[in-house]
Amino acid sequence: MKAFLFDLDGTLIDSLEDIGQACNDVLASHGYPVHPLPKYRYYVGRGFHKLVSDALPLGESAKLSTAELSALVTEARAQYGNNMCVHTRPYDGITGALLALAAQGHALAVLSNKPDDLTVALIGRYFPDVPFALVRGGRDGVPLKPEADAPLDMLRQMSVLPADSFYVGDSNVDIFTARNAGMTSIGVAWGFRGAEELRAAQADHVIEAPEALPRLAREA
Repeated sequence: MKAFLFDLDGTLIDSLEDIGQACNDVLASHGYPVHPLPKYRYYVGRGFHKLVSDALPLGESAKLSTAELSALVTEARAQYGNNMCVHTRPYDGITGALLALAAQGHALAVLSNKPDDLTVALIGRYFPDVPFALVRGGRDGVPLKPEADAPLDMLRQMSVLPADSFYVGDSNVDIFTARNAGMTSIGVAWGFRGAEELRAAQADHVIEAPEALPRLAREA
């Protein structure tokens, strides 16, 4: 058995429009300029605090007090949590690929930097039939990706060695996560960042479609 840990946004689901719209709504309500939604593909991936900080005008987050910035993050998180399934959808073919991996006998899990409760809710909504062993998002006291703490803890719980495990994601953060944890990295070119960033980060594999996952698992 091998383990496959998956990023969520840009890997399993296309959530960019809902994330961007929620952030834009909060920015506009406080008088800040908003961004074209495609620009958010470069803001997503390092947690909600970083997302909001990056979406603010250059240098603005440094001018805000810790309490003021935290309040903005809380507001954006709530706005997104109330509207996170408006346009979001699983990528074509990903559910079938996940079920094929499970049928091959591999352990599946999700590790996202998105807040834990939102990660769990989205997986439950969009992938109710996929037998994920664990689903984890960002949690207090646990370093976010690309730190190795969370993936290594999950692998220990799944009783799988890092050398027998893959981390699958769409950004350089995901490739660095795999490297830091001693896992094999699989970059997905259909996500938010694209193949160029994944290759620049020296992903072990870059795939163009979900159907490649069970094939790669058979060859590994």
